[in-house]
Amino acid sequence: MIRQTSFHPVLIILFFFLVLLVIAPALASGRNDGMEGTSFHDASPDNSSGNVQLGPRPFFLVEDMEGGELKSKLARCGAGPFRKTYFSIGHRGAPLQFPEHTAESYRAAARMGAGILECDVTFTRDKELVCRHSQCDLHTTTNILETPLAEKCTRPFTPAQFDASGNLIQEASARCCTSDITLDEFKSLKGKMDAFNPGARNVAEYVGGTPAWRTDLYAGPTSGTLLSHRESIELFSKLGAKMTPELKSAEVAMPYDSDGDGVGDYTQEHYAQQMIDEYKAADVKPRDVFPQSFDIRDIRYWIAREPEFGRQAVYLDDANTVADLPNASQLTAYKAEGINIVAPPIFALLDVDGGGNIIPSSYALQARAAGLGLITWTLERSGILADGDNGFYYQTFDSAIRREGDVMKVLDVLNREVGVLGIFSDWPATVSYYANCMKLK
Repeated sequence: MIRQTSFHPVLIILFFFLVLLVIAPALASGRNDGMEGTSFHDASPDNSSGNVQLGPRPFFLVEDMEGGELKSKLARCGAGPFRKTYFSIGHRGAPLQFPEHTAESYRAAARMGAGILECDVTFTRDKELVCRHSQCDLHTTTNILETPLAEKCTRPFTPAQFDASGNLIQEASARCCTSDITLDEFKSLKGKMDAFNPGARNVAEYVGGTPAWRTDLYAGPTSGTLLSHRESIELFSKLGAKMTPELKSAEVAMPYDSDGDGVGDYTQEHYAQQMIDEYKAADVKPRDVFPQSFDIRDIRYWIAREPEFGRQAVYLDDANTVADLPNASQLTAYKAEGINIVAPPIFALLDVDGGGNIIPSSYALQARAAGLGLITWTLERSGILADGDNGFYYQTFDSAIRREGDVMKVLDVLNREVGVLGIFSDWPATVSYYANCMKLK
């Protein structure tokens, strides 16, 4: 028989208080030690790798699908949990609703599970690299025309011209380039949704024109934070994302700022090297970077001069129609010279069979036969799908698209039958939902 001993309640409370004083610091120290050295060292809200929030759109798309095995499988995933996936690539961030290439757009993409984020890279007048889709798009993607920097634009704003009957005879225009201004001046601007009004009579009208299926809700005066390339590397690292910078074609003569003696000129090779050097300076591992270019000379440069980065360089295909796509022998030649990944637009990879089903295209089969990895662009960039007029990205298979939920069929064929490595999207949540459901990393 064991004697029961009673303790005074005050003594019990005091005992546990002393225990906590001793072990709490040790527990905190152990937790910090465990986090140190990992890729998710920042536990701030910005680090969305473990806190993916997809919002209502993917669920709307699944609910809108026609009944069948795919819909049933996707519907069963609705409870999550959802995690970051490298199959989901944030195209300029999340520009379906956020101004592209802004800090806010990138954070939104990361929160939607995009495991890879894109900075399109161009340069300023003082040869600093910045994130912008085109060297000369500031007049449609920023507020530059509403600032004193408008005076530095290559071509100032010109209002639209109308005839006596009010018919438009000449569209409003402007041309403002990153190479018109310095990095500090660039950083003083605010990003906006990429749009303009061709019938504008003044600047206030010109900077409007956002399509109805997008929104200006997140393009207010306190958002739209523009980034240098270096800042994008820092942010993406903080978000726990891999990086896919695209070296944009210069829209100024190269070598840039040349005095004719060939000494100290800013050549295309300097430009291509500068981009890679900024990842090396930030100690980003080459395996976490997928450099891209539409110019095969850039890809060849990286393969030759920076082979660790060149190994997974992405050669972008700028075909506008099927007739523009490379043939089987060209694809084989790409592989032979060390190109491992190609990235054509979505239409290049899909076709429709006699029964109206979406199937892999001949190009897709030829690229896979050549041993090439495939990435494609761009999902969620075509507006309303049910209207049957979905333009560039859907040109080879638009006849098979009937409703918004059909975007999930597109994803399924790209994944299971084409075998793409990843998909650029203007709203990464859609791809992230599918990838999580199919257990894609």
